[in-house]
Amino acid sequence: MALTSWKTGPIKLSVGATAPAARPNAAAFAEIRAAVDARNYDLASQLAERAVAAGVEHPVIFNLAALKCEQEQRFDDAVALLERAVALAPNDAAARNALGLTLNRLERHAEALAQFDRAVAAAPTFDGAHTARGGALEALGRLTEADAAFRRALELQPESLGAMAGLANLMSRRGAHAEARGLAERVLTAQPGFPDAVNVVAAAELAAGDAPAAQARLEAVIADPRLTAQQLAIAQGLLGDTLDAQDRIAEAFTAYAACNMGLWRAYAPSYGQPSALAFAQQMIERLDEIGPDAWRAQRRTEAEAAPDSAPGHVFLLGFPRSGTTLLEQVLASHPAVEALEERETLTDAMRAFLGAPDDLHRLAQADERELAPLRAAYWERVRAEGAEVAGKLFVDKHPLNTLKLPLIARLFPDAKILFAQRDPRDVVLSCYRRRFAMSGSAYQLLTLPGAAGYYDAAMRIAALLEPALGARTHVVRHEALIADFDAVVGAVCQFLGLSWTDAMRGFAERTRDRGIATPSGAQLAGGLSAEGVGQWRRYHQQLAPALPKLAPWVERFGYESQ
Repeated sequence: MALTSWKTGPIKLSVGATAPAARPNAAAFAEIRAAVDARNYDLASQLAERAVAAGVEHPVIFNLAALKCEQEQRFDDAVALLERAVALAPNDAAARNALGLTLNRLERHAEALAQFDRAVAAAPTFDGAHTARGGALEALGRLTEADAAFRRALELQPESLGAMAGLANLMSRRGAHAEARGLAERVLTAQPGFPDAVNVVAAAELAAGDAPAAQARLEAVIADPRLTAQQLAIAQGLLGDTLDAQDRIAEAFTAYAACNMGLWRAYAPSYGQPSALAFAQQMIERLDEIGPDAWRAQRRTEAEAAPDSAPGHVFLLGFPRSGTTLLEQVLASHPAVEALEERETLTDAMRAFLGAPDDLHRLAQADERELAPLRAAYWERVRAEGAEVAGKLFVDKHPLNTLKLPLIARLFPDAKILFAQRDPRDVVLSCYRRRFAMSGSAYQLLTLPGAAGYYDAAMRIAALLEPALGARTHVVRHEALIADFDAVVGAVCQFLGLSWTDAMRGFAERTRDRGIATPSGAQLAGGLSAEGVGQWRRYHQQLAPALPKLAPWVERFGYESQ
């Protein structure tokens, strides 16, 4: 098994399975079959590529030719070949699975999931497709479904290394390190050096207090030249954590920087320019031009209200690593609350009114005929994500919805806003140290100036909207929540019209059972902790490039300057 995350599954050769436009001649097909039977996939893929060049159209030939494209990092070419394969054989589970795997490599996870769904429907006992489906679901943040997919793969094939590694990683993210380690060590017995499994065992060692052992394990895997840029970055970031645990701050920061620079280079073609930071800064210019009055609540009539929306509606935002996940988990433990974690529910509204910064002028002047369909689309996306809002207070948690406050102001004049606040220096340091699913926003967090600049932009947008939204906004200071949980949560309940319940104190237990897609999952499973408060002081020297940009917010929010 190669140093990738998932098995492709067996390649089956059958000339009569489809009606291709041109079949390979018997001798050529026999040669390809012999190469596959001998597991000489390099030769098989070379022969297949020649067949495609000769005009042969057959799903297996396309599949094997795509394998050569993947080996040469020509993933778009591989996708094109595999799309031709599934067009010829729509029920060919192996071809669907291969297409999904290639789309996953391109991080087109939603499209990949659609292919894995088709593969599983065509071949319900194909364990490789269930494993790959779990990987796509995990990438999309649908962790509970990913867990089920990995477990189904293991039911079908108890020795599936990909499913073991995937399930172990999910357990590790929930803080179940002992169980995760057991699975990961089984993977490493069969496949020494498997990166995902190495990371899981290292995380377990770190959680158990054996940082030197975790460090040695990670340094060994980092030296492997076969790692992808993403695999290398994850290992380097975790190495930073092991060094941090040993209070080797300078070395830890070097590891974090190596992690981030690797990702910065790998994702520059996709997210480098135009940048999310530049877009946010242009938004600020437009908001300055428009003024706050345009965003003041304009109450909707009963006829305009969404008939199937939740009786209570809350947006929980702030900035990544500001405490939104903790607060969401606390609220989600209340029986009268339905919470949704970091789903892009405002996509349709963004396309309509945030495609370019200048669109804000149109948004400020939009009437109900323009806004009502977008509001309906929002609730449709909420339902599609599995949220059952009937009779519940609905909490839509996404820290970066701060940058979408103009949309929220116009679309939902009755919604309340919870704003999570934390020491800006701890926020930016934590963003820099943690690994996020890549996006335009996450790309800004890979450098300290970028992270500080993006934080500054988000807070400036919030400040510009404060005159319009302040009356329906409640600020939750993270450090206060840690220090006096009952008082702070009680004030939140009062703001939202919720009664207090002791179930909210038990959020950690619920966290272990609920898929948490953010880097906070394992931390929250351990309950309240003040460990992250004031961490920036340990990295004061390394944070120097970011501190001037953060200083105004440190002062505005009332944090000590030193």
